[in-house]
Parts: sequence; structure tokens; C-alpha cells
Amino acid sequence: MGGGQRSAGRRPWQSSHALLLIPIALIVVITVVDILVPADVHLGPLLVIAPAITASFAGPRLTGAIGLLAVAAQAYIGWHFGAYFSRNVVVQVVALAVLSCLIVCFCVVRERRERKLAQVRSVAEAAQHVLLWPLPDRIGPLRTACLYLAAEDEAEIGGDLYAATRTDGGTRVMIGDVRGKGLAAIGEAALLLGAFREAAHQHTSLPALADALDQSVDRYQAEFSEPEGEVGERFVTALLLEIPDDDHITRMTGCGHPPPLLLSPGHSVTVPSLHPAPPLGLGLMRPAHTLDVFTFEVGDTLVLYTDGVIEARDRAGDFYPFAQRAAQWTECNPKALLHHIRRDLLAHTGGRLGDDAALIAIHRPPAHHWDRPHGKIIHADE
Repeated sequence: MGGGQRSAGRRPWQSSHALLLIPIALIVVITVVDILVPADVHLGPLLVIAPAITASFAGPRLTGAIGLLAVAAQAYIGWHFGAYFSRNVVVQVVALAVLSCLIVCFCVVRERRERKLAQVRSVAEAAQHVLLWPLPDRIGPLRTACLYLAAEDEAEIGGDLYAATRTDGGTRVMIGDVRGKGLAAIGEAALLLGAFREAAHQHTSLPALADALDQSVDRYQAEFSEPEGEVGERFVTALLLEIPDDDHITRMTGCGHPPPLLLSPGHSVTVPSLHPAPPLGLGLMRPAHTLDVFTFEVGDTLVLYTDGVIEARDRAGDFYPFAQRAAQWTECNPKALLHHIRRDLLAHTGGRLGDDAALIAIHRPPAHHWDRPHGKIIHADE
């Protein structure tokens, strides 16, 4: 391991130094050709290409060294023709030196911005782990896996959310999607996750839990004004599930969120019947949340997702056929299933999503696969 890490650490250094052969070769070629062509043809100004190319892969020091070498080559050309102190040669040398200095300054500014970006990304990654705690591989008798795909380059967090927690004799799961992007969406997602982790242990039914979450979102929106430049309604779609340990009847309550996919052995995919209430946080008269039930048998896998999955489009504008594609991998374990979906989804969209996407895969294995040592239960929020 140590040797592999040291080898990997040397690769960027070795790569940039190997690429230095390109600008050096350009300087040599331009210098030789300028000497060989007729005297009225001047190729020396092309030497500025060398430091410009170097700036694309190297830092200020290497770029400055190549710039200095290019200036020396320009001076040598003037000396070779006996016109070192002529006005034309002096102007070319000075101009090349100034341009090289400007390129080095550009490298300095670029490196500073890259360091700042790296710091911002590290903070975003930390916030992602705090906001969306990764689900464990096992929650009670269930095997789980989760996946988050950000639509924006360099982004780590957004408005999609998921959480799971153990309750007496079962597991409660939530997946949701906050309308909008940016800090406002992240703040609302954080509030809903915290409210779920607390309220899931206080309410015996999913409709009561949905009511509590709706009230929490309403209070949050009343206390925090709409960010400047953002207009329109603010709300959160959410799907709540309660999966008992010793009963195959699973309960769910939807709040404007798409229903899950139920994958069964033999490439069977069904969509449980869902009667969703309006999304959370619309500020309307408190809606009646419906409790729907379906059978979640041993060997089945539930896939919960946000609309960034089903609304993903290819170049022709066609939506991603999620259920049809998922039917190929009904025999896979949760991690392998999400791996296949991720790869297939990105292939469908050409590598770029139009919206953030989150997925959870929950598999119910045979009873003898669940070890409960000394009655200890692993909590998803521990």
C-alpha cells in the first residue's frame, strides 16, 4: 500500500516534467528553422508559444523557466545574425520577456484560485457528510445502499435528501427533494433531515409523522425570507416508509414524491400504489396524508429515488426509462444495483444530469442472514 501511494503521489510531477519536452522541442525547432530560413523571414516571435503551452500544465516556476529559455533563444537568434543590439531584436526580446511575465502572473492567479476551490470543495464534502449521513450496509434485517449524483460540476450537496432510522421493531426511511438550489435548498434539507430524525421516534403513524414534518417546513419558511432573486413557491416532496422487521407488509406515505420501485427475483419490477398528498411546506390547509401498504417479500429490493432520475433526458429529449432498465438488475445486491443504475443513467444523459439525483436501495434478505447479537440493533443515525 505504501509503495503504491508513493508511486501515485509522483505521477503529477512526472507528468508535468514529461510534458516539458513539448515547449523545449518547440523552442529548439523554431530557433533552428529561424536560422536556416532566409534572413527576411522572422520566426522568433513564435517562441511565445512555448511559455503559453507550459502554463496549461505547469506552475509559475516551470512556466517562468520556459519563458526565460525562450527569451534566451530569441537573443541567440539576434546574436547569430550579428544584429543583437538592433532595434528589431531588442523589441522582440523585450516583448517576449513581457509576455512571459504576464503568463507567469496568470499561472500565479490560477494556482491561488485552484487552492481556494480545493478548500471550498473540502468544506462542501464535510457538509455533505454532516447533512447526508451515509446509510450503513445493514439497518436491522435490511441491506441498504445509497447514491447521490450532483448535477453541477464540482458540486457536492444540494436539495435532494435521504435518511433512515431504527424504531421499535422496524425501520423508517425518508427520501425527499427540496424545490430550488443553492444555500436556501440546503438549509431546508438540513431542517427536514433533523426534524425527521427526531419526529420519527415520537409519532406512531406515518401520516402523523408527515404532519409534523409539514409543520416544521412551514415554520422554517415563515422564519426565513425568500433569498433575493428567487421567486415562486417553495416546497419539499417527500416519501416516508415504515418497514417492519417481522412483517412483510410495508407502509408508506407520499407527499408529492414519486413511488418506489419494487424489484423482485426474475426481473420483475412493480410500482406500489401510492396516493400522495401535496408536498410539504405549501402553506395550505393541513392536507390529509394517506397511508398506503404493499408487500415487501424476502428477496425483494426497494428502490427509492428523486425526480432527477426519472426526468433525466438523453440528447433526443427522451426520459430515462428507469423501471425498464432496473429490471435488468433485480438479482443484484444494493451496492451493485446502484452501481449499474449510476453508470447506465450517466450513459443515457451523456455524462451530465439536468438535476440532482438521489437513490436508496433496500433489500430484504432471508431471515437467517440477519444477525442480532445480544439484541443489539444498529441505528442508521448512529
